[in-house]
Amino acid sequence: MSNKNNSLSSLALQKFKKNFWGVFSLGIIVCIGLVSVFAYVFAPDASQNANQMHLSIHSKSPGFEVQMLTIPSGIIADQNFFSKLFLGKNNTDTEIPIQSYEVKGDVISYTEYASDGLQGLEKQMKITRFPNSNYKEYIKKRKFAFGTDKYGRDYLSRILIGSRISFFIGFVAVFISLIVGLLMGSLAGYYGGKVDAFIMWIINITWSIPTLLLVIAITLALEKGVWQVFIAVGLTMWVEVARVVRGQIISAKEMQYVTAARALGYNDYRIITKHILPNIFGPLIVISAANFAAAILIESGLSFLGIGAQPPMASWGAMIKGHYNYIILGKPYLALIPGFCIMLLVMAFMLVGNALRDALDVKG
Repeated sequence: MSNKNNSLSSLALQKFKKNFWGVFSLGIIVCIGLVSVFAYVFAPDASQNANQMHLSIHSKSPGFEVQMLTIPSGIIADQNFFSKLFLGKNNTDTEIPIQSYEVKGDVISYTEYASDGLQGLEKQMKITRFPNSNYKEYIKKRKFAFGTDKYGRDYLSRILIGSRISFFIGFVAVFISLIVGLLMGSLAGYYGGKVDAFIMWIINITWSIPTLLLVIAITLALEKGVWQVFIAVGLTMWVEVARVVRGQIISAKEMQYVTAARALGYNDYRIITKHILPNIFGPLIVISAANFAAAILIESGLSFLGIGAQPPMASWGAMIKGHYNYIILGKPYLALIPGFCIMLLVMAFMLVGNALRDALDVKG
C-alpha cells in the first residue's frame, strides 16, 4: 500500500512539473511569500508599517527623487534584531524633504521641499545636533520607485508590507476551515443518520448566508482587527471543506479496506484519520488552493469597506480604498498597483489549484 501511494505521489508530481503555468504560479507564490515574511528587509522604508509621512511630497509619480534630511533625535530605541526584522524599525528620527541646503560655519541652512513649484520654508540648525558634526551622512537623495501615496509615504514599501496580510490570511483561513470542515464533514459522512442531518442543517444555513455578509457580522462581533478578520474568514470557509469531506467519506467508508479495518477492531477515530482521510487528500488540496484565493479576495473586500486591517497598517485592499478616487484624478496607478498585486496572487493560487487537480486526477 505504501509503495503504491509513493508511486501515485511521484506520478502526480511528475504531471505537476510538466504543467508550465502551475510551476510558474507556484514560483510566484513562493516569491511573494518570501517578500511578505522579509518585507522589512526589502522595503526602502523599514519603519513600522512603512508609515513615514511627508505631506510635502504626497502623490508623487513613480521614480520621484528628493533630498531627505534626517534629524537625529538622540533617543535610542530598545529593539532587538528579530523585532526589527519582522515588525519594522521603531524610527525616532525626523525626516524632512528638502530642496537645497547651505552650510555656513557651524550652522546649516536648508529649504524645505514644497509642492507645485512653491518656495519652501527656510530653516536653520546647528551642525552640533548631528553626531560628530557629520551632517553629510544625514542628507541623502532618496528615490521612490513606485512614487508616494496621498500622505507622502513610500508606496513601494507599503506594497511590500501590505503583502503580509493578503498572503497570511490564506494560511490562517485555510487552516481554520480545514480543522472545522474535516471535523464536521467526517462526523456527517461516517456516522450518517441524525448526526448527518444535523450537520447538514448547519451547513445549509451557513451556505445560504452571503459570505461577505457573514464575515462582516463575525468581524463586527469580534471587533475590528487583523486577527479578527483572519478568524472570521476561516469560519465562513469550512462549509465547502465539510461538504467535500462528507461526500468523499460516504463513498470511501464502503470500501473493502474500511470493512477490513472494522473487522480488525480498530476504533472509529483511527479508521477515519489513518485510513479514510489519507485517501481523500487529493480533493482537499485542490479545494484548499481555491480557498486561499477566495480568502485573499474576501480580505481585500473587507479592507476596502474599512472593516479589515486598520490604519496605519498596510493592506492592499485598504490601499485601493484610499486611492480609488485618484483613478479620475490622473494618477490611476495608486489604485491599480495594489489591484494588480491582488489579481496576480489570486490568479497564481487558482492556476496552482487547477494544476494540482489535473495532477491528482487518477483517471488521467
